[in-house]
Amino acid sequence: MPRSPRSPSGRAASRASAGSPRRGIRDRHGRGLRSSVAGPYLPMLGGRIETFEETILSTAEYLRGVWPAELAHVRFEVAAAPEQALHGDHVDRWHVDAERARIVFFRVPIQRMSKLHHDDDLHRRMMVESCVFRAVGDLLGKDPWDLAPDRFRHF
Repeated sequence: MPRSPRSPSGRAASRASAGSPRRGIRDRHGRGLRSSVAGPYLPMLGGRIETFEETILSTAEYLRGVWPAELAHVRFEVAAAPEQALHGDHVDRWHVDAERARIVFFRVPIQRMSKLHHDDDLHRRMMVESCVFRAVGDLLGKDPWDLAPDRFRHF
């Protein structure tokens, strides 16, 4: 197997040149970025932000399946926090813009200011899903429980 050409200092020639296109993906010590702990065979672990966005999107897709005509052109967006944060007695968790068919969810207020009786993954996901249901209910002028009545009838 051919080896990469080495410079007199012992470093590979591609790292020696400052104009190398690979320079942007290496750290300043030249060892490269860290790889996944699980290796290349498993997906990268997600964090709070990715989990939050995936929950918003999966719940929105579910509701689009139940209400296809009403939600066909609605955009679901995620922002960190609202521009006007304080309203005296509450902080907005989402903003519904019916004219533009757009719902913006504010991640920080939903994640940080929700009072959960069990702070685990299941209850955090349920909180995000309930915010999506309530925001879509605001947009459509319906009660959130009426958006998917069969989903909550388990008995």
